[in-house]
Amino acid sequence: MAQRRASRTRVETVASGVAELVPDPDRDTAWTLLLDGAPQSHVDLADPTHLEFEYIRRMAAAIDLAAPAGRPLRVLHLGGGALTLPRYVAVTRPGSAQRVVEIDGPLVELVRSALPLPNNSNIRVRVADARAAVEGMRDAGYDVVVLDVFAGARTPAHLASAEFAEQVARVLDPAGRLIANVADGPPLRYARAQVATIRAALPEACLVADSAVLRGRRFGNLVVVAGRTPPPIAELSRRAAGDWFPGRVETDLDRFTGGASPVPDAAAVPSPLPPEGLFGNRK
Repeated sequence: MAQRRASRTRVETVASGVAELVPDPDRDTAWTLLLDGAPQSHVDLADPTHLEFEYIRRMAAAIDLAAPAGRPLRVLHLGGGALTLPRYVAVTRPGSAQRVVEIDGPLVELVRSALPLPNNSNIRVRVADARAAVEGMRDAGYDVVVLDVFAGARTPAHLASAEFAEQVARVLDPAGRLIANVADGPPLRYARAQVATIRAALPEACLVADSAVLRGRRFGNLVVVAGRTPPPIAELSRRAAGDWFPGRVETDLDRFTGGASPVPDAAAVPSPLPPEGLFGNRK
């Protein structure tokens, strides 16, 4: 069995490194995408609602709560990977208009050929830099923007500034939501600055993460849910607490940011590298 799985593994060099598509040993129709050895995405082609990574389940919960169940949404995904969340939205909200922006063209082609999208999924993938793409988009064109971009193991600096957050806010519907993945570890300096930066453009926000990550005890993923109207705190809290790996919702973001200021382009830096051996950049 191990030999059969190994024979199905596909390895290709893409723009961002060495990509591997590895079959899931427990699910015959599922695959993990790795880049330079780090897990980036997990997809079950037969069941796109199966979400293996905990932070992706938290992002999916925020999408679920962005509108009544089943209502189509206009969703912009910045960062593609194996298109886990676009596939999820296509199944849970049929008729949704989705655009994905992914800078790595060879990776897009690999995913399209090896993990094809369902017919009539209404998912359009554009090969481009996320910021350049957003700056060319019309105002209020999306109900949800998902921000989950990594170059290697780090979010690029030009996607971590107040100017970029303002552009994201511009393309969001007034009632829309930004759902962003922020990877950081002790002492959470980067995450605190990112929350302050996002809130300067979209002030109604909360964080969803593992308690140890929120307390600055270990490296991990913090999901920011932000908009111009209050997020659904009670339901997000219920879902986070009931997850396979329980998390919690942080609402006191003034305390969390601890006086951190929004970060302009001139001072923006990439997210920190995860500790050696820890894959903190999964999609």
